[in-house]
Amino acid sequence: MTVVSSVNVNGVRAASGKGLLEWLATSGATAICLQETRARPADLPTAFTSALAGWHLTLEPAEAPGRSGVAVLSRDEPTAVRRGIGAPEFERSGRYVEVDLPGVTVASLYLPKGEAGTPRQEEKDRFLAALAQHLAEAREKAAAGGREMVVAGDFNIAPAEADIRNWKGNLAHSGFLPHERAWFAGLCDSGWTDGVRALHEGPGPYTWWSYRGRAFDNDAGWRIDHVLATAGLRPEHAGVERAAAYDRRWSDHAPVTVRFGRP
Repeated sequence: MTVVSSVNVNGVRAASGKGLLEWLATSGATAICLQETRARPADLPTAFTSALAGWHLTLEPAEAPGRSGVAVLSRDEPTAVRRGIGAPEFERSGRYVEVDLPGVTVASLYLPKGEAGTPRQEEKDRFLAALAQHLAEAREKAAAGGREMVVAGDFNIAPAEADIRNWKGNLAHSGFLPHERAWFAGLCDSGWTDGVRALHEGPGPYTWWSYRGRAFDNDAGWRIDHVLATAGLRPEHAGVERAAAYDRRWSDHAPVTVRFGRP
């Protein structure tokens, strides 16, 4: 059985003092993918590293301090680690890392946010193109090694109308642009399974809510955090751990967990 959780922590130092450590202590996952850690190894808070007993930490920080950063926590020690998506432009951006574990490769992804009609969106689109190629190659390598693959993280894309509360008001916004949704659909058409959507029809469950206004209280969210898996892993249970109240949130994202079995 493979259980993968994913969450954008919105800064591991801040989250460690708000509830991340308590969540880690109760996790039953075999691997946890973290995004937007915003910390180099020397910057990790002592409370966080002390809470990792029983876990192996693979951290991929961004070259720019205080930016991006991804990590994988795994119960088993990785037999191999690969960093980046093979595109020189994003080599030190702290947006992708993958580890080989028994029977499965697990990757943590933090996809750029983008902004429609700006160079930031052009950068995101270049990342999407490079990532699609990398995932196709990584899946083939995993299969050749007798492993399945899971890629989990903050994709910054809501794939369909069921994945965003106010979809009509966001048709021209990055994260819900037609070509972004087509890109995500292309992944699923090529053999990747959306672990949450395979078990939940929607609308939602949402994984991100703006801190502005009453987005969280009104559940006006986006489902942009995803756990995708290759065909040899069958989703058996999937859920989003939405905080019980606004003041109990330790990130603007909520953890997503999918339990996989074998067909």
